[in-house]
Amino acid sequence: MKPHIAQKAPYAVEVTAGQTYYWCSCGQSKNQPFCDGSHKTTEFTPVAITAEKTETVYLCGCKQSANGAFCDGSHNKL
Repeated sequence: MKPHIAQKAPYAVEVTAGQTYYWCSCGQSKNQPFCDGSHKTTEFTPVAITAEKTETVYLCGCKQSANGAFCDGSHNKL
């Protein structure tokens, strides 16, 4: 089963040092790019990300990245 493509671009997200976020890996969440529990009917599970510093990160929106939750440009090939 392939994940649903939420969008063909990354999500720019401001994260706070020490905070843990749960990235949606199934693409079904209504709270993209974060998990809202929609994966419960799929084989996917959310990915925990703990921010090392306060910064803007680019989380994968197409759910195809080889870099886990972080965008690697895979959306450009879709």
